Amino acid sequence: MTTTRSLPGIAAAPRRGPSATARIVAGIHKFPLVVRGVPIFSLLVLAVTVICALFAPALAPYDPIKTNPAQALSAPSLSGHLLGTDHLGRDILSRLIYGARISVTVGFLAVFVAGAVGTAIALISAVFRGWADRVLMQITDAFLALPYLMIAVTVISILKPSLMVVILVIGLLRWMDYARVLRGEVLRLAATDFVQLAIVAGCSRWRIIRRHIFPNLINTLLILATLGVGSAVTAEATLSFLGLGIPRPQPSWGIMLAESQKYLYAAWWLPLIPGVAISLLVMASNLVGDWLRDRFDPTRRQL
Repeated sequence: MTTTRSLPGIAAAPRRGPSATARIVAGIHKFPLVVRGVPIFSLLVLAVTVICALFAPALAPYDPIKTNPAQALSAPSLSGHLLGTDHLGRDILSRLIYGARISVTVGFLAVFVAGAVGTAIALISAVFRGWADRVLMQITDAFLALPYLMIAVTVISILKPSLMVVILVIGLLRWMDYARVLRGEVLRLAATDFVQLAIVAGCSRWRIIRRHIFPNLINTLLILATLGVGSAVTAEATLSFLGLGIPRPQPSWGIMLAESQKYLYAAWWLPLIPGVAISLLVMASNLVGDWLRDRFDPTRRQL
């Protein structure tokens, strides 16, 4: 058995515990990303984004539009601006929080518009069939063949860019996915026994849609909507990056990325922070959508 001894006159080095960075990393690794199939981290990202959107004035430490040239391009600091400032001295954290409000607004309202139009077309097409089905599906296929981003850029270039215009353009150009998927679901429901019994009982088509078909579409519609939020957020950021989305000086994550192009090397935090925010929000919405699909789809519950 060997023992370690310190040399005469030299004190033994004290044993140090793990550093603060090591403890933080260990805590992150212990955080449950998924608990019994539930994407905890994704739900947390969505919850934080929604809270920032709802309570932006109370959470933002500074005015997101007010400039301060004396503090331009200040690096992130615990004693000053937590996430640094941009080239005009505006606080990045405040702009990020207010940008979450724009992303959430565009994401939810654009998905609502797309879901409402797509659901209406799917119900009319699958229930009434005949010429209505053929015409509506041909229109749907025609819209699916169009270059989505090019049409959006063209329309917004003609109109005056604003928040409402961006929401309507994104929503009215993404209804085709809802129409195609929900039409197949309506056709499946129309062949079920309870719908056939309602037809035999003399119920009108509108009553069958309202009482028997639409309530059974909510799960599928919720899944499609959750998956569509990420696409809407990406589309808004792309349009704002191109200068055709939210008008300046409103803080949008896409605008923050566009303004950071000239400072990629001088101020690394300018493109990194909004880029990470967009990536996290899109990833979280997609993962939650996949989880909802596995949760509500009977054919995938055992996967």
